[in-house]
Amino acid sequence: MGMNEPKYISAGYLIDGSGGPIRKDILLIIEGGRIAAIEPFCRNDIPDPTRLVDLSRSTIIPPLVDSHAHLALSGSIDKEVRARQLEARYPEVAVTIERNLAYHFSQGIFAVRDGGDRHGHVLRYREEKASAMPVPVRLQVSGRAWHRAGRYGSMLGRHPAEHETLAEAFSRDYDSIDQLKLINSGPNSLKEFGKQTPPQFTLEELRETVRLAHDRGLPVMVHANGVEPVRMAIEAGVDSIEHGYFMGRDNLARMADKRIFWVPTLFAMHALTHAVLRISPPAERAIASMNVKNQLQQVAWARELGVPIAAGTDAGCYGVMHGESLVEEMKMLVKGGCTLSETIRAASNNGARLLGLGDLGLIAKGRPADFLVFLGTPPQLPRKLAFLEAIYINGNPSPLFRK
Repeated sequence: MGMNEPKYISAGYLIDGSGGPIRKDILLIIEGGRIAAIEPFCRNDIPDPTRLVDLSRSTIIPPLVDSHAHLALSGSIDKEVRARQLEARYPEVAVTIERNLAYHFSQGIFAVRDGGDRHGHVLRYREEKASAMPVPVRLQVSGRAWHRAGRYGSMLGRHPAEHETLAEAFSRDYDSIDQLKLINSGPNSLKEFGKQTPPQFTLEELRETVRLAHDRGLPVMVHANGVEPVRMAIEAGVDSIEHGYFMGRDNLARMADKRIFWVPTLFAMHALTHAVLRISPPAERAIASMNVKNQLQQVAWARELGVPIAAGTDAGCYGVMHGESLVEEMKMLVKGGCTLSETIRAASNNGARLLGLGDLGLIAKGRPADFLVFLGTPPQLPRKLAFLEAIYINGNPSPLFRK
């Protein structure tokens, strides 16, 4: 097949990432590694049958995006292992990051937004490997996240100095990050259902810091759970709310109005409910289960209100493995009431939009001919995504992918 000759690919089903209807029996016409047309399949329309790739027994979807992960951590449930990872030196962590990126690619994930680590190891990795990434996964880094001294967040970053505001601290920081990560609440309690922690920063601090970040062209992602921490982040003009447990319907309505993305990280909490993992005692597993149920209700509200949802796993947390957990996150979104097409959109196009990756996340005319292939029909999704058949890049199967 000549370099400049069109390639024809037939697919049994296409879920294009837009959230629209699933299409059956389609033909992709690919020229120069891009999609020249998407048409109903008719074998008689193929000028040369030898140039047809037959995926008629398969479903194709766009490459996926994990909008919230922690690549410096492994997802181990061994507390000693996790403690060592938090203090490990860069050479050891670099091996972990590289392995985790390979796990992501093996699941068809083409982009990962890292939510920060204490020592900025993921930022250093990105800077050193920018021109020689071992797998074609785009990495967007937060470097070291910001939290208030004495409050939750030390494992993810640093805090302003004493008598220094958040904006003042950020103004003297010039790490080459892709987005600013702020922490404006505590984690979710496994001791008391629905317990909310106060905001870490004032509204004035948040507003000024968000303004400074936007002036630098940096989007702002905010870890926030509870009504008041989320409300303040929304008023400050942030770009995404991470987690958002117990934030309530009114905050979701505000996010819909302002088109602020929500990354609900359902599976990270769901993992804590599994007795087999032996992460939490029974009482804490019960609280975690109640937390998940409440979050699923918020997903239903978000869908009703039109909040843009982007799928993120929080991979690297207890029991949340890199790569494979995105399928589990998608299952949770379906459980929360999202349709399959909406779920694929959350894990592809919405993630790409959140990360500012305009050429990723959609299978459409003019876009790169990048897509995932699995044998079977849409009702088998998202579970079947754990068993990919092929990953296509620029219209060709990637030799880096091994089933």
